[in-house]
Amino acid sequence: MPKDAVKVEEMINYFNYNYPQPEGDAPFSITTEIAASPWNSDAKLVRIGLRGKDISASGIPPSNLVFLLDVSGSMESPNKLPLLKSALQVLVEQLRAEDKVSIVVYAGAAGLVLSPTSGSNKERILKAIEDLSAGGSTAGGEGIKLAYKIAEEHFITGGNNRIILATDGDFNVGASSDRAMEDLIVEKRKSGVFLTCLGFGMGNYKDSKMETLADKGNGNYAYIDTMQEARKTLGSEFFGTLYTIAKDVKLQIEFNPNKVQAYRLIGYENRLLNDEDFQDDTKDAGELGSGHTVTALYEIIPVGVKSMYVKNVPGLKYTNAKLIANSNEVLTVKFRYKEPDGEISKLIERTVLDNDTPFEEVSSDFKYAASVALFGMQLRKSVFINTQRAADVIALAEAGKGDDPEGYRAEFIRLVKSYQ
Repeated sequence: MPKDAVKVEEMINYFNYNYPQPEGDAPFSITTEIAASPWNSDAKLVRIGLRGKDISASGIPPSNLVFLLDVSGSMESPNKLPLLKSALQVLVEQLRAEDKVSIVVYAGAAGLVLSPTSGSNKERILKAIEDLSAGGSTAGGEGIKLAYKIAEEHFITGGNNRIILATDGDFNVGASSDRAMEDLIVEKRKSGVFLTCLGFGMGNYKDSKMETLADKGNGNYAYIDTMQEARKTLGSEFFGTLYTIAKDVKLQIEFNPNKVQAYRLIGYENRLLNDEDFQDDTKDAGELGSGHTVTALYEIIPVGVKSMYVKNVPGLKYTNAKLIANSNEVLTVKFRYKEPDGEISKLIERTVLDNDTPFEEVSSDFKYAASVALFGMQLRKSVFINTQRAADVIALAEAGKGDDPEGYRAEFIRLVKSYQ
C-alpha cells in the first residue's frame, strides 16, 4: 500500500471517544488536553475533541433518502453488491414511518427502481433491494442527476434530505469529466440536499474521488468492507452518519508565540483551509453529524527548546503581538459552524493553558488516540517520531484501551500485533 494512502486523521477518528455531551443549545462540546509528547522528548502533544449533540431517533426530523446504487459489472464480487444489499437491510431496520426511501440505480443507464416509499413499508423496500443485480458499464453522471431530481421533487422542508451514493468508485460520468460531476454537486448543494458516499470493496485507492464528492456535496463518506463495518456505519451510527447538526465546521488554532516556536497538525493533509478562509462563510468545510466525535492532535515545540525539527523560521505572522508575555495560554481554539440550514456562521472560542503533565498521567482516550496516531505515522514512515516499534504502539493502546463495549480498540491492538 502506498504510504500516502494512510490517512492518520481517519484512523484516529474511526474510534469513538468519551467526550461530554454539549450543554445548552450548543451543537457540540469542546474538550482539550496537553501533555509531554510520547514520541518526541522535545515536544508536547495537544488533543482537541469535538462531540456533536446526540439527537435520539425520535428527535431526528423526517428523512427523504434517495439511494443511488452502482450496479455496474464491476460490483459483482461478494464484497461489493452482495455486501451492499446486506448493509442496506441493516439500514432499513432503522427507518420510521415518516421517513421516505427511493432507490435509483445506474449502470449503462440510470433508472428509478423504487419510487418514494414510507419507512413503514419495509417489505417493499427490502424486495427492491433483493432484486438488484450487477451488469453493464458505469455512467454515474445520469444517475446523480436523476437522484437529485427525485430528492428535490420530494423535498421535506425542515427534514433530512440526502442522497446516499454507494459504489466501488469505478464510475465515470458519461462524456463529461470528474470536474463536471463536482460542479453539478456544488450546484445542487444549494438545494439543501446533502450527499453521503459509501465505498464498497475498493481498498484505499480510488477514495480521493469519493472524498471530493462528499466534501463538495455537504456530506460524509465511509468505506464498508465487512458486515461489522456495515453495522457500525448504517446501524449503530446511522442517524449520526445521516443527520447533520452543524455544517461548514471550521477549526482554527492560534498559537501564543511566547510559548510555542513550532507546531504541526497530525494528519489532515488534504483538508487544510487557508487562514483567510476561516471567516469566509462562502467556503465549504466539514459537516458534523449527531453524536459524532472529531479529534485533532497537534504536536508543539515550546519556546526555548532546541530541536532538530525546528529550522530558522522567518517571523510568524501574528496580526497583533499584544499577547501578555507571562500569559500561560499555549493556544486559542476557534470554531466556526453554521446551522444545517443557515448561511451565517457562529464562533466559539476556547483557550488551552500550559502544563507539564507527563504523558503517563493523561486520560485513557488521549493515550489511545496517540497510539493510533503513532501507528499511522509509522506506516507513513514519518520523520517526526522516535520509534518504529509496534511494541510502543501496543503499550500506548493497552494503557488507553479503557471502556471498549464494541471491541474496536481490542481489534486494533490485535491488528498491530499481527502486523509485527
